[in-house]
Amino acid sequence: MNDSESNQKDAHNTQTPDSQSPSEDKKLDVRTSQLAVFSCIVAIFALLAFVIAALPENLPVVLPIIAFASAIVALILGILSIFIIGECKGVLTGKGFAAVGIAIPLGLLFFAVLIPGLGRVRSTAYRLHCGTNLSGLGKAMLIYSNDFDDQFPRAAGPNSIWGSTSDFQAATAAEAYRLNAGPGQATISANFFLLVKYAEITPKSFVCREEKKTTEFILAEYKVANKKLFDLWDFGPDPSKHCSYTYHIPYGPYALTSSSDPAMAVAADRNPWLDAPAGRARRVTDLTFLDQYGPRELVKRANAVSHKGDGQNVLFVDAHTVFEKASFCGLNDDNIYTSHNGPDIQRGIPPTLQSQPADANDSLLVHDPPKGVAK
Repeated sequence: MNDSESNQKDAHNTQTPDSQSPSEDKKLDVRTSQLAVFSCIVAIFALLAFVIAALPENLPVVLPIIAFASAIVALILGILSIFIIGECKGVLTGKGFAAVGIAIPLGLLFFAVLIPGLGRVRSTAYRLHCGTNLSGLGKAMLIYSNDFDDQFPRAAGPNSIWGSTSDFQAATAAEAYRLNAGPGQATISANFFLLVKYAEITPKSFVCREEKKTTEFILAEYKVANKKLFDLWDFGPDPSKHCSYTYHIPYGPYALTSSSDPAMAVAADRNPWLDAPAGRARRVTDLTFLDQYGPRELVKRANAVSHKGDGQNVLFVDAHTVFEKASFCGLNDDNIYTSHNGPDIQRGIPPTLQSQPADANDSLLVHDPPKGVAK
């Protein structure tokens, strides 16, 4: 063996482990971070809890708290797991799980801050929309009164009663309001429909956008042959579905005219003491809790439901419209949704089908409950 071959053999025998081929390296034990996975699971739970809490049901008030707490825990665990994975130099994986654990809570927290703001903006927009509707109705009522001897719209006759419109597509008013069989009867909304017939107001002007179960009256949705809107007498067989607003009871001795006191309320958002398509009326045995100087939350209980109790748009005889923050906004602080209870005009008595204004200064604004609901 020559010197060259001997040196090569010695070099081969003295190779260090570091000079071995990559295929002979000991494989690393790579694992998925359980912390990252747990963060992802908690985040998904928080999302589900948030969605359920947002449902319009009577769910436990603790549910939003659980959703918020879960989101915070998932966020902390997600950030911690990202840090640990980065420090382990490839031994741990699971950044995707950790990213979900961080992204979902951040999204939920963002919407928790954003949604109330959007809700307030939307509610304000709907409030303005209702005010615009009622203002338009007020102008139309003045035009109507010019053509009908200062009378505001009144379906049937002065001796008729608040009830149901017999046939909204009848050929004559007598048939529609049962005038041939007595004094007659009609819905509250039938009075509004006279503005559709005679003042060119469109049915969509009677719908509050805040009321999800009240929709525009569309003739094509009903089986009405060879008739136009101005041929009809009411907003269909169940007019409560197509008219969001209250009207001062025009049947009896205290119907309003364009010559009535300008401070008298003639129309407004729905009455909170009467059933509506969106839900049952507020039930109370008395209104002793109501006080214009009392807690705001109690005052809100007597306001229109459609604007979350914040108040109601009110149309007055002189055709101006105001968003009133309390229901006792009529003449002399009269409660526009109740009839006078003797000298008590601020609280009053919640209405029924048989209700009448107590006197000429008593604004009593009512709407038609859904068909089949006892008033």
